[in-house]
Amino acid sequence: MRADAQRNRERMVAVAAEVVAEQGADASLEEIARRAGVGSATLHRHFGGRSALLEAVFRSRIDAVCERAAELLAEPDPLRALTVWLRLMVAHATSSRGLATALILSGDCGSDAHTRLLDAGRKLLERAQHAAVVPSEVRIEDLLKLVNGISLASAEDTAQGDRLLTLAIRGIAPAGSE
Repeated sequence: MRADAQRNRERMVAVAAEVVAEQGADASLEEIARRAGVGSATLHRHFGGRSALLEAVFRSRIDAVCERAAELLAEPDPLRALTVWLRLMVAHATSSRGLATALILSGDCGSDAHTRLLDAGRKLLERAQHAAVVPSEVRIEDLLKLVNGISLASAEDTAQGDRLLTLAIRGIAPAGSE
């Protein structure tokens, strides 16, 4: 792919992520194209349709949270690293606004996304468990379900999501919670 075509594609994915966060997974493709500064035909040429564009948005978000998890492994405080990542996951889940559901219904949801999130979070969790700041019985699957529940309960209220996650972290690691 030519460099300018790659930049167009990346811009369309970034804009689509913003529009999905604002309007949900059924956001107008024409609105996405307009905000990205491209024509509808360009959007369709790159993605072919809604499902492929949503898949690209979903994958870019998964890539970002997994990359952040890898960066957080260098954080000296393992509980802080895990907490920062869980806050990022709440923000990710809250701003997805039906993205995963739309992809699952269309049959286009990447099957490796969940595995990648589990692996990324598991490394942070195990590090916190080895430091004895999180009990050994806590599982990453449980934390991700908790994050999902918090994001659903707080809808678009990020402050409430933060408060709920803080309460949960206090319950998970009362001695070292932020």
